[in-house]
Amino acid sequence: MGALDGRVVLVTGGGNGIGRDCALIAAQEGAMVVVNDLGGGLKGEDEGSAGPAEAVAAEIRAAGGKAVSNSDSVTDLDAVYGMVELAKKEFGGLHAVINPAGILRDVMFHKMSEAEWDAVINVHMRGSFNVARATIELFREQQDGAYMFFTSTSGLFGNIGQANYGAAKMGIAGLSRIIAMEGARNNVRSNCLAPVAWTRMTQSVPIKDEAAAARRAVMAEKIRADQPARFSVAMVAPAAAHVSGQIFGSSGENIILYSQPRPVETVTKPEGEGWTVQSILDEAVPKMAPKFFDLNRGPLPGNTPAQKQPA
Repeated sequence: MGALDGRVVLVTGGGNGIGRDCALIAAQEGAMVVVNDLGGGLKGEDEGSAGPAEAVAAEIRAAGGKAVSNSDSVTDLDAVYGMVELAKKEFGGLHAVINPAGILRDVMFHKMSEAEWDAVINVHMRGSFNVARATIELFREQQDGAYMFFTSTSGLFGNIGQANYGAAKMGIAGLSRIIAMEGARNNVRSNCLAPVAWTRMTQSVPIKDEAAAARRAVMAEKIRADQPARFSVAMVAPAAAHVSGQIFGSSGENIILYSQPRPVETVTKPEGEGWTVQSILDEAVPKMAPKFFDLNRGPLPGNTPAQKQPA
């Protein structure tokens, strides 16, 4: 028996990369799969094509599984409602959404156009809203539903040249958390994953030196798309019904649980005094400063957080 026997799963961005492996692995675990992919380019600049989604669906069917394809955009709410209806028509329902669909428009923020901002926000943030909004009422009514959204270390840690992408990915983490909180009483759960994998997104990052080239060669061999895909499938399985509201990472064979923002220091004035601008500068900031985070990229899996330690 598979972990998803009898379940119906919608996978967005399922024609390539992590999404493709999510669809294939979900089917291997017994799921009936709606494979969605617009079929456009990495930057969302190309005409859509039904080819990638249908190729994956056909591969699932050829292996004895059940799958149907869809090539609409997650940026269109009505189209996402159509994906839900497709799942109902073909397979009788829907139980989970895995949502790795995404594009990149990398550029330094001071050079970023409104179009470059909007395109990324629309696919990642608006797309995540759409797949959740089109399914949340169904999941609540049937007291059964699971989401796996995709965040990124570009949001959690920051990454130069990806203000649009990082902002969207941090927004997705917040969306996932609140859906989990609101959905708990109706057995609707939501988690998000910050994957590191060798995909066409990873390949698009420029190689600046020999060290970067060497790191990329290692990634191609050891950090594969099937690894975060396998984790994503596991988290929407009924056996993971107790897991919700978490931020995970996956890098190679490392599975990471990330912390979530919580207070690390509080400074208080005695009642009746209150803070002034000068006392904030003279007292509050120096007291908090030892716990400030540096402006570096952040830790790799297995390392400690990049945080200054108290003197």
